[in-house]
Amino acid sequence: MRDYDELIAFLGEWGPFQRLIFFLLSASIIPNGFNGMSAVFLAGTPEHRCRVPAGANLSAEWLNASIPLEEHDGRQVPSRCRRYRLEALVNFSALDLRPGRDVNLSQVEQEKCLDGWEYSRDPFLSTVVTEWDLVCDDDWKTPLTTSLFFVGVLLGSFISGQLSDRFGRKAILFATMGVQTGFSFLQIFSTSWEMFTVLFLIVGMGQISNYVVAFILGTEILGKSVRIIFSTLGVCIFFAIGYMLLPLFAYFIRDWRMLLLALTVPGVCCIPLWWIIPESPRWLISQGRFQEAERIIQRAAKMNGVTVPEALGEMQDLNASQEHAILLDLFRTQNIAVITVMSLLLWMFTSIGYFGLSLNTSNLHGNAYLNCFLSAVIEVPAYVIAWLLLRTLPRRYSISGTLFLGGGVILFIQLVPPDLHLLSVILAMLGKFGVTAAFSMLYVYTAELYPTIVRNMAVGATSMSSRVGSIIAPYFVYLGAYDRYLPYILMGSLTVLIGILTLFLPESYGNPLPETFQEMLRIKGFRKRKLTTEIDHSKKNELNDKNLITPL
Repeated sequence: MRDYDELIAFLGEWGPFQRLIFFLLSASIIPNGFNGMSAVFLAGTPEHRCRVPAGANLSAEWLNASIPLEEHDGRQVPSRCRRYRLEALVNFSALDLRPGRDVNLSQVEQEKCLDGWEYSRDPFLSTVVTEWDLVCDDDWKTPLTTSLFFVGVLLGSFISGQLSDRFGRKAILFATMGVQTGFSFLQIFSTSWEMFTVLFLIVGMGQISNYVVAFILGTEILGKSVRIIFSTLGVCIFFAIGYMLLPLFAYFIRDWRMLLLALTVPGVCCIPLWWIIPESPRWLISQGRFQEAERIIQRAAKMNGVTVPEALGEMQDLNASQEHAILLDLFRTQNIAVITVMSLLLWMFTSIGYFGLSLNTSNLHGNAYLNCFLSAVIEVPAYVIAWLLLRTLPRRYSISGTLFLGGGVILFIQLVPPDLHLLSVILAMLGKFGVTAAFSMLYVYTAELYPTIVRNMAVGATSMSSRVGSIIAPYFVYLGAYDRYLPYILMGSLTVLIGILTLFLPESYGNPLPETFQEMLRIKGFRKRKLTTEIDHSKKNELNDKNLITPL
């Protein structure tokens, strides 16, 4: 029986049809880039201090002294969450006493910000933090906002594959694109933090579903050689382009509601793609809809200027039943279980590093918009380097090396003198480069480790692990409010640790993709275990023969 790739080989690999699909599907990923990181500006926390009511009847001197100083990163700065008791200050002002001379401020009673806060309008005019006062006792809501977006991403990862298998790649691609764009638009009209967060969760579901389905559709339509470039460069670089657009939009639009409105425009521009992007012929064949699949292939042949062979009618033979696996198959032997656990940790820790560094750009010294833009730009060379490494070097050493690079320079940030801010930013970007390169190689590496029957399940399970990492990542950034170096120490340590563990995984470079679990055991690193397993099976067979037992 011929496979699908052989059936459509007459179309060629890089004709006008393939180029059109490549660039349109890659372009549909652009909205994912800025929606995925939009919390950097939507939920940014500007400098703030307790508000003193205008009618408090304080002298200018006491008004300036109304906020106590506290130590932060070795500097004395005005408190963000405390003020001197207003009633006492009014009495001191009325008695014409002077702060610091007549009154020892360290002995004045303090109180919370009972009248709200005053927020700096640089660099943000307004964010959800300033809209609903998500500071001080409510500052835990800020990382939760971002984490719940990634909870939506996690839920979307669950359902996107199943929905596209049931209803088709194209329908779910545009449906989830509509969910992402439509609910982003509804967020503009949020009247409370709870409403905004629930809508943000749904946007997360649409965001990842759109990304995953576009990825699947591209890999199913494109040929083998183009498929690798699409999955490693096309999708990733266009995601980075969307990420780059975010700080550009945010720089010129500093109100969070107007920024959200601007970010929905690219999604609306994707609507005409419905009449251009076709359904996956592979999926149509799997559903027995052969005539529709044939029409799409004939259209592709016409665009590429090639003749459709008569053998195209043999596609009915491709709809063969496949063996199904269950999740427990990822743990069916000791070796496979160890690989699965290590792969889950690899994806989770790498995800924490990637999203932690991405979401922390607004906390770096300097211009928040420039830092975010640099964080996006650095991803492009990272993806290119990752693609080159996948083509030329062993997987383990490539992933481990980039993780060591990323984690090592992140750990080095704490040693940088406080006045060398530029060096800290450079090291943070270099760390982002290493982690991003490693992250982009994980899909290929994981797919090469597992046999066909559980390959999609393995990639899905490890990808889910990365979503858990992204949910945790905002809290690493949150720790920076207490110690600016603590997020770097934690992220750097985890990244270096998982880089070391990666060296113990088997090497897949240069090996054919395993089709069965037995073939998986022959990958480098499993040969000793394979031999032991064969000896154990041999002994069991001998025992069965001696006892005249017929194994089931």
